Amino acid sequence: MPELYSNRRLDQPLVGRRRLEVDPDSFARLSERIARFLGTGRFLAIQTVIVIIWIALNLLAVRMRWDPYPFILLNLAFSTQAAYAAPLILLAQNRQDDRDRVALEEDRTRAARTKADTEYLARELAALRLAVGEVATRDYLRGELDKLADRIDRGSRDGRDSRDTADGERSRNSKVSRPVGD
Repeated sequence: MPELYSNRRLDQPLVGRRRLEVDPDSFARLSERIARFLGTGRFLAIQTVIVIIWIALNLLAVRMRWDPYPFILLNLAFSTQAAYAAPLILLAQNRQDDRDRVALEEDRTRAARTKADTEYLARELAALRLAVGEVATRDYLRGELDKLADRIDRGSRDGRDSRDTADGERSRNSKVSRPVGD
């Protein structure tokens, strides 16, 4: 028999061997769905009904006893379920951790961008406050215009008074200096 395998090379893999190709992402999505279902009340209700039927049939139906009282087959089914459920749940948790990590990184990036924008706006606001300190404000202009209006009013009143007195003197002078015949 050693001669049959002597011409086979051990440093190269067998060509005809096919491996089961599984997409890790689709398998992870399937495991998440299973883990999500295992955590629902519906699953617990279905499992409870199955266990009650299992125990009732094995205790009451004498001819159908496939798993007598210690219910070893039922315990084996629970052990198998737990053996498969635990890694699926861990795989789903790992995927959730990866999603959380990506979301956290995006949140950090967004927070940094928001902080930079806020700091920029604060600097711009400070610059505007400094610039507005040098520029006349609406209230300042309004006050100055009111003062100017008061001066003009006083000046026009003073001017009328001085014109009235000047006009009065002129009219008195003109009455006196005019010839009567004119």
